[in-house]
Amino acid sequence: MASFPVPEFSSNIESQIDNIFTEKFPASQPGACVIIVKDGKICYDKGFGLAEIETSTPITDITSFNICSVSKQFTSTGILLLVQQGKLSVDDTVSKYFPNLKAPFYKDITISHLLSHTSGLPDWRPRTPEEWETYISKHQTRFKTLREFKLYCEEDESLRYLESLEKTVFKPGTAYEYQNPTYQLLGQIIEKVTGKSFDEWMNQYIFRPAEMESTCYFEPDKVIKNKARAYSQDKNGVWQYDDYGYANFFGTKADGGMYVTPLDFVKWDQALFNDKILSREMRQLAHTSKIKTDLPYTDYGYGWFIENRPGFPEKIYHTGDNGSFFIYEGRYDSANLFYLIFANRADWSREDVSEQLDNIFKANKLL
Repeated sequence: MASFPVPEFSSNIESQIDNIFTEKFPASQPGACVIIVKDGKICYDKGFGLAEIETSTPITDITSFNICSVSKQFTSTGILLLVQQGKLSVDDTVSKYFPNLKAPFYKDITISHLLSHTSGLPDWRPRTPEEWETYISKHQTRFKTLREFKLYCEEDESLRYLESLEKTVFKPGTAYEYQNPTYQLLGQIIEKVTGKSFDEWMNQYIFRPAEMESTCYFEPDKVIKNKARAYSQDKNGVWQYDDYGYANFFGTKADGGMYVTPLDFVKWDQALFNDKILSREMRQLAHTSKIKTDLPYTDYGYGWFIENRPGFPEKIYHTGDNGSFFIYEGRYDSANLFYLIFANRADWSREDVSEQLDNIFKANKLL
């Protein structure tokens, strides 16, 4: 399957990793692809379970997964590339790019705040009938019902609530609160600065230089080759779709809309950390702590979590979930070790599994 050199893990390491995933992801159910890369070479590459139950299509390293919030690192990289090119600054304010947002606090919120989840902007997209009634009393909408809005809205309507927002939840830059709409704003800033569509610009300046030939942003009518479906079980144990048309707020791009194969993501990791996309200085800026998060030993940079757990080297990582797509990717840069778990079911603990893998790496002196 893999197009990279594949050196051998010891049979002991391989069997330990196999045992984690064969237990969690039976062959006849939704599952995951797992890849581990050491010193730039893939040393573990396996699929577990099915990409699509209805056709019994197995998961492989060329299965295309929605990578959910892991998409944010691509948006942040796009912004930082424009900074590198001198076309914007992380100190630019939201008001500079969105004159339609009239509240005075938008003059205090910078691109840096958007990137690091420190803007204080809440996610007040309507989710309840009461919130929907308030929303439609203030904003035009093409949707007739709250359910349609949650299932099918895209950036144009997803951000509209910001026009009538009267306050932030904290002073910008003083606290951390993870949000999705702020990254949608960053996607629109890329469009405003470049004069190109977000998809077109990202493809030209991010995906192509990384040789990510199978990567794209989701659109309802787009045909995505080898696309996995995401599934959850109902109360009777029957697997049901849990992606676009079934999961809320699935259709936006810059915060979580990418479809990527595991092999393409390996190409991304190698291109990024070999400084083929950004300068080393700009990449290190993204991976430098800007704020402590609510996770143990973990800060946030620009599009990445930064973990400094006792007994382990620093890990740069991100997670993502959208419907029942459930994604993890992490890198120990000092050990030149990267791994990913792309899953199309969410009934497992990323924290437990990543900790198990980290302990295997440490015990076998891979870190």
